[in-house]
Amino acid sequence: MNSSWSKGYTKENHPSVRKISETMKRKKIDNFAKWREQAILKGLIKVDFPPLEKNGDLAELIGVILGDGHIEKFPRTERLLIFSNSNNLGFVNRYAELVEKIFEKKPYIYKQSKQNCIRISLYEKRISKRLGVPTGSRKGINFRIPGWINKNRSFVIRYLRGLYEAEGSLSFHIPTCTHKFVFSNTNKSLLKNVEKSLRVLGFSPHSDRVRVQLSKKDQVAKAVELLGFRKY
Repeated sequence: MNSSWSKGYTKENHPSVRKISETMKRKKIDNFAKWREQAILKGLIKVDFPPLEKNGDLAELIGVILGDGHIEKFPRTERLLIFSNSNNLGFVNRYAELVEKIFEKKPYIYKQSKQNCIRISLYEKRISKRLGVPTGSRKGINFRIPGWINKNRSFVIRYLRGLYEAEGSLSFHIPTCTHKFVFSNTNKSLLKNVEKSLRVLGFSPHSDRVRVQLSKKDQVAKAVELLGFRKY
């Protein structure tokens, strides 16, 4: 079967299609106007984007996005992406359901070609503003935990769960009785957020430039249970 003539092209990089698009834009012709009006009436296209409800679900989603997500900005919309190892279907199902519940819109789930990665994807306007998470790279952002999360212990726990589900690890070394519950990240503000939140919850973490770690056996067990880590 021959591949589609348009494969790999968009209206910006295909010469003839770009010319048609620019002509229609110049003449202010919108050939999708009637379709768009009908789609809005049927509820297929959202035109109202109210603030998201500030609850535990939102706190956890913010955490997982900061840990292993991304918000892309486009001229007319934004795209939320959450990445997962292809083997961790529990993670995929949990956060796909959480995204759908919060945005009332089913996300698109697909496997990255030739990579061991599954993406949870959702397009919508004003995602960044409503989540309070900036668009673009997370590497250099200075993120402060929102006040509404800090004021509620259960929200802090859910926020931490999102971060740990994305970037956390749990390990045991039986011969030495070593227990480690680790959050790893290169973003300094996220490391500070995690360490501060753990202390608020009564734990005694220690940290370095790339990780925050709990090493006491009883504290590791308590934290894992409290966060519901890897329980899907």
